[in-house]
Amino acid sequence: MKIICIGKNYADHAKELNSAVPEEPVFFLKPDTAVLPKQSAFFYPDFTNNLHHEIEIVLKIGKNGKHIDPKFALTYVTEIGLGIDFTARDLQEKAKQKGLPWEIAKAFDNAAVVGNTFIPIASTGAIPELNFRLDINGNTVQNGKASDMVFPVETLISYVSKFITLKKGDLLFTGTPAGVGPVKIGDRLQGYLMDKKLIDFKIN
Repeated sequence: MKIICIGKNYADHAKELNSAVPEEPVFFLKPDTAVLPKQSAFFYPDFTNNLHHEIEIVLKIGKNGKHIDPKFALTYVTEIGLGIDFTARDLQEKAKQKGLPWEIAKAFDNAAVVGNTFIPIASTGAIPELNFRLDINGNTVQNGKASDMVFPVETLISYVSKFITLKKGDLLFTGTPAGVGPVKIGDRLQGYLMDKKLIDFKIN
């Protein structure tokens, strides 16, 4: 299983990072060790002082595919859920300044929190209508809608599959809306997809 993450797929998020909206999808990978095991505690890493949350819609791939036509893309998705792409923003900025890769800031252990529940795609309705949010300590900090993606999920699946074979069980993080920011020890994070709570954990 691999984790494929899309960067800057919401224009308002690109703007808050002072980045240009990409002309084609941008993606990077996280290893399977980045997934926080279910029912496990999340501990604030000791190598960063600026850990940021990024809530995202996550697609679970249900069958192998390569060079997937956009019109068939959704047939490769079995379930939809939520995830948090944690970013060590200080390490990322340092790497960017030196022109270095920044997996160190994105791919560390437990950097991909995935909701305990996925919803069958047949039960979700039209993907563009999906809305989602992240609450921290009861306050909404990110609020997004799939229709605001720069590149819709069909385009993402087709584009990524040109370069990397998608396999059953792979997870595709589809990008985060505006509102990313730091978390601290003691924070409680709760993620909702169409008002269904799929993520609920504390920062230890």
